[in-house]
Amino acid sequence: MVLLQSPVIIIRTDNGTEFKNQVLKEYFNSVGITHQMSSVRTPQQNGVVERRNRTLVEAARTMLIFSRAPFFLWAEAIATACFTQNRSIIHCRFNKTPYELINGRKPDISFLYVFSALCYPKNDREDIGKLGAKGDIGFFIGYSADSCAYRIYNRLDLTYAPSTITKKQPTEGELDLLFEAMYDDYFGGQPSATVENVPPVQELQVRQTSTASTTIANNVPIPTNSSSHAT
Repeated sequence: MVLLQSPVIIIRTDNGTEFKNQVLKEYFNSVGITHQMSSVRTPQQNGVVERRNRTLVEAARTMLIFSRAPFFLWAEAIATACFTQNRSIIHCRFNKTPYELINGRKPDISFLYVFSALCYPKNDREDIGKLGAKGDIGFFIGYSADSCAYRIYNRLDLTYAPSTITKKQPTEGELDLLFEAMYDDYFGGQPSATVENVPPVQELQVRQTSTASTTIANNVPIPTNSSSHAT
């Protein structure tokens, strides 16, 4: 309400205990919000949220399977998918991304990276000793919500590692890999494909080879029946 400077009048949820409890009921009553709940076993009444949740879960599943990351990182994968889609999916009605609709400016996507990208977080602990490793091998799992940093998973724990990945403009292939799962659902097509053109020299060589093969085939002598000439 504060960020958008717009009052919330109605909130619609399902009948989950995380929504249907006394704490939320008292809060909604205190701020004047009407809490509506869909009918039991009728997710169609809350279709927008259900479809959005499915989109995030399918994206997270694809990210985890493609990267071969452990499944206990599912929450990180969903958070990263949500962060990325809020800055990439175009709303058909407004022709803008959700980020642009909320903040009034286009998002900066130059710092986006593919989930599970290899990175090397700096080991700045005080107990590493003189011969201890100054860095560790990890992979990218998301973006920090409260600081300008990336979230990196290593074999010890989840850590924030700011400035461990060199900031550069992503290539076209990296963007295709990043948004590949969303092209069919939201753009109705496939990511940009590189058309391979055959060089003229190579094309000429192929034609010459084909012609030579045809000539050889045509010049093969036809065997004759020589038994009639025997005496």
